[in-house]
Amino acid sequence: MWIYKKDSKMKLFKERVAKLSPVFFHLSRISLGLVFIFSGFVKAIDPLGSTYKFEDYFSAFGGIFNSLSFIALPAAITLSTLELIIGLNLLLMIQLRRSTWLAAAFMLVMTPLTLYVALFNPVTDCGCFGDAWVLTNWQTFYKNILFSFLVILLIYSQDKKKTIFLPKVEWMAIVVFILGSVGLSAYCLNHEAPLDFRPYKVGVNIPEAMFVPENAAADVYNTTFIYEKNGVQKEFTLENYPKNDSSWKFVDQKSVLVSAGYKAPIHDFSIVDANYEDITEQVIYYQGETYLLIMYDLNKASEEGAKRAEVLYQKYKNTTTKFYALTASGDNEVNAFVAKTGVTYPFCKTDPITLKTIIRSNPGLMLIKNSVITGKWHWRDF
Repeated sequence: MWIYKKDSKMKLFKERVAKLSPVFFHLSRISLGLVFIFSGFVKAIDPLGSTYKFEDYFSAFGGIFNSLSFIALPAAITLSTLELIIGLNLLLMIQLRRSTWLAAAFMLVMTPLTLYVALFNPVTDCGCFGDAWVLTNWQTFYKNILFSFLVILLIYSQDKKKTIFLPKVEWMAIVVFILGSVGLSAYCLNHEAPLDFRPYKVGVNIPEAMFVPENAAADVYNTTFIYEKNGVQKEFTLENYPKNDSSWKFVDQKSVLVSAGYKAPIHDFSIVDANYEDITEQVIYYQGETYLLIMYDLNKASEEGAKRAEVLYQKYKNTTTKFYALTASGDNEVNAFVAKTGVTYPFCKTDPITLKTIIRSNPGLMLIKNSVITGKWHWRDF
């Protein structure tokens, strides 16, 4: 009797699991599909942003990776296309078995990689969702653990699931997905993206985006000092380091970020003119129109784009509209660029990362009116 009851309970449990299996299957499939689509889409509309992130990884890993920067752009487009294909296939149940195993292989690579990034912080964030949703390195790793679990559920519960489309239709759809993804990336390389998730998007009031509340939390660091005495090195804190003991020789100082404080959306924007005077407030508080021509690296800037901007500069030269070219290149590079192109607009200096964040085009144009960003253009669309 006892064995019979036990078998009955086990049978009932299996029946309930069998009933829930389709629920697990569709929840996993839809969740993974949407996440892969979102991740691939935000990369596809910002291929240069993903390229910069690949370059950050190559630089952080060093060694042979430093020589791989030339593949950063193709790798960025390939990654966004792969993610979009996996996501769309899962969502539409196209080549389901292959797509599921492709997702599993993807997570098998990404999960250990994000664990390494979380442990050693070679980059500040993984860039998996571009600028649309910035996660910490540990958040990214935990996210990948969750998605790996969903992939396992999908593999376990997909055996008897039928596809919706005929094989020919599926392969035609995959070709369309590839062409659409690559085409979207190509468009956004040559024009401003249809969606902008960066801090300098159209409609942003720059002074407001730079504002830091009085009671905002500041970054907290754990600082240690290394001193040496009689050939032996020892670590000290701010409370016990040998401040007035000349027998100890200072060797090094280490600061580790314990907790990040409040950071304004725009926190690194500054402009220095040719005389090395800070004109940031003069620009962002100007009550009128100001054009900022963004050229983070003059050696890589389009000469045609620079000359098109010269036409615009001449148009507004004797009006109340201001015009500045912002670059991170040195004075010698500026002089050489002016001699080569014949442009006459004034050059100012700004941090290169800031310039890359403002606009991906080199050159690109941003219009500020009464402190608000009212327009951004790729040089092909001046």
